Amino acid sequence: MSVASVGAVVLDCPDPRALAGFYAAVVGGTVEGEGRWVDLRVPGGPVLSFQEAPGYVPPRWPETDRSQQFHLDLTVQDLDAAEKEVLALGAKPLDTGDSSRDFRVYADPAGHPFCLCAC
Repeated sequence: MSVASVGAVVLDCPDPRALAGFYAAVVGGTVEGEGRWVDLRVPGGPVLSFQEAPGYVPPRWPETDRSQQFHLDLTVQDLDAAEKEVLALGAKPLDTGDSSRDFRVYADPAGHPFCLCAC
């Protein structure tokens, strides 16, 4: 028996509403809230929450002096199609050059690393 269950995955960021909107466009769901805390409720998935962090400094992947802290793996059917969509939404490519792999690494608009995976 577990001690707890996951209530939400929380990402610090400079603009919670904007980052929630980015992820809503990528994974779907409903954005709820305003101000310093915004939730993205994804059907059948965990709640992603976005918390305003004054002085936020994004991680730098893969540098060890500013570690990624965590990342999201997002499963997709077609890496090329999904890549076009996340780039159009404001993602930045971090490690996308090896087309033989079944994943590619990006940064969201606040700098958090995430992977698109055709796993």
